[in-house]
Amino acid sequence: MDVAELRQRLTHEPQALPLPESLLQSHLSPDHALVDAALGWQQAEDNHHLICFDDLHYPPLLKQINDPPPLLFLKGNRDALLFPSLAIVGSRRATPGGLRVTYQLATELAINSIGITSGMALGIDGSAHQAAIDIDKPSVAVLGTGVDVIYPKRHRHIYNDIQKDGCIVSEFWPNVKPYSGNFPKRNRIISGLTIGTLVVEATLKSGSLITARLANEQGREVFAVPGSVLSEQSEGCHQLLRDGAKLVESVSDILEEVTALSHFHLEELKARHHIGGENASDLPFSSLLASVGYEATTIDDVVEHSGKTIELVLEQLLELELQGWISAVPGGYIRLKRS
Repeated sequence: MDVAELRQRLTHEPQALPLPESLLQSHLSPDHALVDAALGWQQAEDNHHLICFDDLHYPPLLKQINDPPPLLFLKGNRDALLFPSLAIVGSRRATPGGLRVTYQLATELAINSIGITSGMALGIDGSAHQAAIDIDKPSVAVLGTGVDVIYPKRHRHIYNDIQKDGCIVSEFWPNVKPYSGNFPKRNRIISGLTIGTLVVEATLKSGSLITARLANEQGREVFAVPGSVLSEQSEGCHQLLRDGAKLVESVSDILEEVTALSHFHLEELKARHHIGGENASDLPFSSLLASVGYEATTIDDVVEHSGKTIELVLEQLLELELQGWISAVPGGYIRLKRS
C-alpha cells in the first residue's frame, strides 16, 4: 500500500483495512500530522520501516493475538520478522550460570534456524541476543521504548549490532522514553511474535512470568529451565514447571516440541510470499544461487561474487533457504541441491 492510498483509506475507508474489531469500533480518526511524522521517520533512513497490519512483513502469528498492534516501527532487517522464532526471557539479575545456559541454548536454536526474540533487557535477554549476533543469525528485540531510544544504555552495542541481521521493533513512537507501564504491555508482542517462550531464570515477581502467561493464553508453547531449589532466581521457573511448562535441559527438549510448528510456519510463509517450484526456470535469481557453494560460503563472498547489494542478497538468500535450495550454517550458507 503506497502513502497516498494509506492516507485515503485511513480517512475514508477505515473499515476496509484489516484491523482488529476493537480498533474499528473506536471510531478511528487519523491525525494527518502524525501520519506525516511516521512517514517522515520511515523515509529518513534506509533501515527505517513501518509495518502496517496488512503489510506482507507483518508477522502472521502476531495477527492471531487478541490485541495486535496496528503498526510496528522497525529498525534493521525486516526479513527477520519472517523467521519462526522462540522468545527467550528471564531475570535482569541473572547468575553466571543462567547467562551461560541462555547463550548456549540461543546459539543452538539459531543454528537450527529458530530465530531469537527477546526484550533487550539486562541479563537473560542480552545474553540471548548476543548469542545470535555472534554467529550472524537474526534476532528480534521488542522494546518497551521507541526504536530510537537505547534502553538500557549499556546495551548500545547489542542495539547497533542486532540491526545487521535482525531488527529492533516497537509499537511506540520512535522517541518514546522508558515508562514502567510500557514494558508489561510490550510483553504480549514478544510472546505473540513467537512459536513459544523459554524462561531461563525468574523470581516469582519477574516480568518474565507475564510473558509466559501471555504465551500460554495465546496458545503458544512455554518452556522453563530448572535451577537450584535454594535459589530465588529459579522460583519462577519452578512455578511454571508446576503449572505445566516443558522442562528444558538441552536444546533437544525445545526442538522436539517446536520443529513441526516451525515447518508449518515456513510453509505458510512460502504460500504467503509465493515461494515455490523446483525447476531452475522457476528460480528468479539463479545468479545468486550460483554464488553459494556446497561448502560454507560467507555472506561477504556471496555479495562479492553476485555483484548485488547486501540488502538484496539477504532478501534473496532467505527466499532460497525457504525454498530448500540452500541452508544457513555457522559462517554463512551452503547449497543443498543442483538446479
